[in-house]
Amino acid sequence: MDFLNTYTYLAIAIILSLLSGKLMKLIKLPNVTGYLIFGLLAGPYCLKLIPKEVVEQFRIIPNIALGFIAFSIGSEFKLSYLKKVGKSPIIIALAEALGAVLVVDLILIVTGNDVAFSLVLGAIAAATAPAATLMVVRQYKAKGPVTNTLLPVVAIDDAVALMAFGLSVAIAKAIGSDGTASLASILLNPLIEIVGGLIFGVILGIILKFCVKWYSSRGNRLSLTAAMILLAIGISEICGFSSLLACMAMSSVFVNTSNQSEKVFELVDSFTPPIFMLFFFISGAELDISILPSVGVIGLLYVIFRVIGKVFGAAFGAKISNAAPVVKKYLGLTLIPQAGVAIGLAGVAMNVVPEYGNKIRTIILCGTVIYELVGPVITKVALTKAGEIEKVR
Repeated sequence: MDFLNTYTYLAIAIILSLLSGKLMKLIKLPNVTGYLIFGLLAGPYCLKLIPKEVVEQFRIIPNIALGFIAFSIGSEFKLSYLKKVGKSPIIIALAEALGAVLVVDLILIVTGNDVAFSLVLGAIAAATAPAATLMVVRQYKAKGPVTNTLLPVVAIDDAVALMAFGLSVAIAKAIGSDGTASLASILLNPLIEIVGGLIFGVILGIILKFCVKWYSSRGNRLSLTAAMILLAIGISEICGFSSLLACMAMSSVFVNTSNQSEKVFELVDSFTPPIFMLFFFISGAELDISILPSVGVIGLLYVIFRVIGKVFGAAFGAKISNAAPVVKKYLGLTLIPQAGVAIGLAGVAMNVVPEYGNKIRTIILCGTVIYELVGPVITKVALTKAGEIEKVR
């Protein structure tokens, strides 16, 4: 297709994503699964409708999409809401996120995998995708303690995933440095990435709050917010900060200090669908299925033991935080889906640990398809067992 250019390929990607969404609705699967599958089929490793060099030209899009995803996650950290739900979601989120990280790290290392590789892949295990779970909640109008705990837990565990990833990548780099890295740099680099990203994000959040007062039109506010997210990504990349934490911290400060935050987040939500479509589509297109045999066993271990870590971690967190018994029993099963943040982190791994990046990305993308296929079904079963979904007539 030499007669096509970058713009027409972008149009094709969006159109195919839209068509996949229609198909997924017919077979009652999440849209994100369709975007990934259609991207894989159209990509350079299957039907080759979109050449490899064109997919490489699209790599700026996942970075931008991940910035918007992190900005959206930060909006869930509204203090008034967190005070209302209490300490339990925070404790549960930390327990289930770190449980997944530790279990995956341990099983990969014990089975003979490289320690640095295991740490980076294990860190991504913490992330959970709220979209598929929330679709089930809304579709069946679920109500009860498990449902009420879900949203803050998912928001917090994605934050834990971002921080765990930054720390794990720094350690992985140090391990792979053949002793050339000093102890100071090993400790300082993750500190700069995490703390620097958070502080920078707080500053941007304060700036965004005041700038929103100067602009009252919807278009100007959307443009301003987009500029701030791009600024967070760009400056973080230059300074070595975590752009994900910077975007998340920015929106956390903004949502807690501005009375215009809800209107701004509504504008951003209306702007992001094509970006997210392209994000997942491109992620699927970059999946090199030829290396699947080489990561089969590792991928299987990741898929299984991440779920084990989540379920037992959530149960432990619920127990020590005195959550309702039904939360202890069923919440972990609603945390299986994994998509946006995990795929984004896998994309980041392609750049920061290139020796493992391709393998990590393939494992995460294959795991995402599996999780997005089975996750909503298991969520429905868990919420039904918890008595929070009425029997379907």
